[in-house]
Amino acid sequence: MVLSRSLVEEVAESSRASPRRRIILPFHKKEDELLHRMLNVIQPDSYVRPHRHLEPPKAEAWVVLRGALAFFTFEEEGRVRDCLSLEAGGEQFGVDLAPGIFHGLVALAPDTVLFEVKSGPYAPANDKSFAPWAPEEGTPEAVSYLARLREEYQRRYPSSHARMSGGRQGE
Repeated sequence: MVLSRSLVEEVAESSRASPRRRIILPFHKKEDELLHRMLNVIQPDSYVRPHRHLEPPKAEAWVVLRGALAFFTFEEEGRVRDCLSLEAGGEQFGVDLAPGIFHGLVALAPDTVLFEVKSGPYAPANDKSFAPWAPEEGTPEAVSYLARLREEYQRRYPSSHARMSGGRQGE
């Protein structure tokens, strides 16, 4: 598969129309492949419930190709451990995460595009262990939790207000 701007734009358009406000375009052909590669396109109002990959343990890596995001890791009880500002073309533009760490992310710009790699195979029953302290996707609590994550990002990166509002830095 050739990665192109037109492919990215096509997937971004699909993410804008998706009820979840994000979409994954897998490059691997089968779920039982040992290495999963994909584009993950996320809109700022999409809630990605914090989770970890524990059984079996899986490492993951992301590179931001377009846009920006706040990447969070969490302690076992739910306290934010790390909050990273990742931006395409920026000083920090990706992360490689060891297995078993609770993590989540918030898109800070429309049409944020990630290239994601993680160990396979994929089995829906045990792919993710959702954080018990994080609300389920699609609930009113999820909306307020997403807002709290944005507030935590803003507290740690106060000069990034333009990105948080959907604009580009410096506008």
